[in-house]
Order: sequence, then C-alpha cells, then structure tokens
Amino acid sequence: MSNDDIKSGVNRRDFIQHAGAATFLAGTAPAIIPSNARAQPKTLKILRWKHFVPGFDTWFEETFVPGWEAANDTKVELNSVERGNIPSLADADVNAGKGHDLVLFLAPRPSLEEHAIDHREIYEECEQRYGKAIPLAERNTYNPRTDRYHGFCEGFVPTVLSYRQDLWDAVGEQPDSWDDILKGGRKIKLLHGKPVGISLAAEANSNHSLRALLYAYGASVQDADGRPTLKSKETLEAIKFGKALYEEAMSDVVLTWDATSNNSFILSEEGSLTIDTLSIARAAENKALPVDPHLALARLPEGPAGRIGPDFGTYINVIWKFAENIDGAKQFLVDYVGSSKAALLAAGFQNMPSFPDAVPDLAELLASDPVRPERYRLLTEVFSTMTNIGHPGYANAAIDDVFEAGVIPNMFARAATGALTPEEALDEADKAIAPIFDKWREAGKL
Repeated sequence: MSNDDIKSGVNRRDFIQHAGAATFLAGTAPAIIPSNARAQPKTLKILRWKHFVPGFDTWFEETFVPGWEAANDTKVELNSVERGNIPSLADADVNAGKGHDLVLFLAPRPSLEEHAIDHREIYEECEQRYGKAIPLAERNTYNPRTDRYHGFCEGFVPTVLSYRQDLWDAVGEQPDSWDDILKGGRKIKLLHGKPVGISLAAEANSNHSLRALLYAYGASVQDADGRPTLKSKETLEAIKFGKALYEEAMSDVVLTWDATSNNSFILSEEGSLTIDTLSIARAAENKALPVDPHLALARLPEGPAGRIGPDFGTYINVIWKFAENIDGAKQFLVDYVGSSKAALLAAGFQNMPSFPDAVPDLAELLASDPVRPERYRLLTEVFSTMTNIGHPGYANAAIDDVFEAGVIPNMFARAATGALTPEEALDEADKAIAPIFDKWREAGKL
C-alpha cells in the first residue's frame, strides 16, 4: 500500500482519539502499544452501495479498508449492496434502533435527521487537515433551521452532457445552450433519425436533468429560505421549452425510461445527446464500442439564468445516533477524505472530492486521463456548474419528499404530452408540493 493510498493528518481532535490505538499516517512508525497488550479489536459496521465502477470497489475493499483496519485496530464489517437496496436497509436500522454504524447514501437524507448524529465535528476536522469543503457539501448536509449537519458529504458524481460529436458537427451545431440543444437536436432528428434523450419518467435521472433545465431558467422548487417557489413565470417558461424539446427533438421512449435507459440510448447509437455522469463515456471506452470515437462531453447547457444544475449523485454518509462505534465511524470518514486522490482515480473521476485541497494536483489529473485526456479536461470546470437539489436553498426533508414523489418529472411529462397545458401542469405540481412543505415546517425542520 503506497503513501498515496492511505494518508491522514497528525492533529486529531478529542472525538477521534478513541478510534484506535494505531495512527493512520502514511510513512509513520508503527503504534507503540505492543500487539499482545492491545484490547480486542473494535468493529465498525458499514453499509455502502456496489459502485458502478468495479475498480473503485477493488481499491476500497482490498486497499483502503484493510489498511484502515490495521491502523485502527478495528474490524470493518462491510455490507455492499445494490444502490436501490440502501433505503430499505437503512429504514430497517432506524426501526430496530440498531444495525450499521455508518451508511452511505447516494443523495441527501435530511428526513432522517432525528436519527443521525450532528456531523459538524467531522467537517471541522477535515477542514483543519484538508482545507475548505466545496459549498455543495454544506448545502447537501446542513439544516439552518436546526443548526445541525444531518450527514457528511465525502464527494459527488459530476453531471455532464454526453453527445455524438459527429452528428452535431454534421448539422453545424454544438450543444452549449438549451436553445442550441433544441435547434441542433431538431436538425439531427430530421436528418439522421437520432433524437435527443432527456428522461421524462419519474426516476432519478429525470429528477436531476429537469432541475438543470429549471435552474437554467431561473426557476426552483424553493427559495434560499426554504419557501416553495415553483409557481413562477420562470418555471412556466421552462415547461414550455421542455414541451418544445420533446415535440421537436425527442421521442416518446423517454416517458418510460429507467435509471439505465439514457446510457443504453447513447451506447447503442440510438440517440444524439443526453445528460448523465461519466458512465456513458467510460463504458464506451472499456467495452471498445463503435460509438466511442464519436462521443464527446460538455458542461451543462446554459439558459437565460445561467449554466447550473444538480450533481447526478452525492455521496452522503450518515452515522446513526444509536451506532455502537460512533468514534470509529467519524475516524473512518476523516481518513477516507485523506485518500480522496486514490478514490478519484479508482473511480475514473466519478468520485469528485468535497475537499479539493485533499487532491492538490486535481486539475493536472483531470487533464491527463491515460485513455482520452482531451475528453475529460472539461471536468476542471465542473465545480462551478454543480449545485444541490434544493438550490438555491439547502437540501431539506421537503425537497427530499418532492424528489421521491417525482413531482417535477410528472409536471414536465404531462405538459410535454399534452395531457395538461403547461399552466395546468404547473398548477398541479404546485398543489402537490404545498402540503409537503407544510408538513415539514410544522415538524420544525424548515
């Protein structure tokens, strides 16, 4: 195990001094307590998802975890499951009041705040060691009403446009703005039969992609103070644009997509453009697919109010109040942030760090991909385009419920298909959102 794989700072706070007898420092001397004098190793129970990049799990399970176990006299019981199984397993922990110590979610879970510790000290320790966290991390885990951090954001999955450069070049357009996507997408569909694909189904990808459209028009579900603001002229304009995009440049397959459909849409050469993570490009490279040479990545498209959208996944760790090894869980997260560079590389740039200073050569790494360096240079700009689901406010329990209910995708889909007028679709969505915000405000969480 190299120094770059496992490293950590030297000034630990009181809250992590009990995590283990050994230090977790690259290149330091062994712990001075003889192994035969140590107490029985502690146990740390972790629930995480099976990463969609196998190389990340290999690094995490075979390098990081064993190194951390040895350095902290702690046995890690790692429960790696499919992403969709995490919510139900986490709920089982909460209902039983026991289970895992640490759970990794792929989105903020503010609705679980009353069951979680305040993660403030982890942020403070990491910022002392690794520099300031990006604003996205705080906005995804801090509740200004309760002044608590309901989770800890270790990193995020960048959101990009994935598109067929050859098709866009053929019609003399580039997808730099939403208007460009409509104009160029219409031409490509007419001339080449390859539509644009922005999901309108009630699934995770559409919840992210359509919020990028909303934010680009200056619309949002809530304001900076957590008050619902969906019903606005900006939202109406975004809905009308979405309807035009569907009618002129897309096909009806987007109405029934699941979380993997946009990947297969591009990889099978059915479409010209979608919004996703880097997974499409990486899959094309790894499988040497015919489409690979023609793929390009771009920043989120610009709209009347700017170029901004939510990340496609946020790595949010939650430590339960009832966890048996809270100190060990805190220590684990602090040390993991110290290995952000190794995590970034193992995940093929799909684990972007919440603490960029933990990867001081980040820009150089992103510009020197060993496979296709020209494709990933744009990631140096991704931090400026990423925001949270609750933009311009914080992630909160009401935003969580609106997301899970699929209110935004349903609003766009009903207007796009003509089931409702744009005005009617907006009214329907606004009426669905109002009681959700009322519920959580009455509960003291907003």
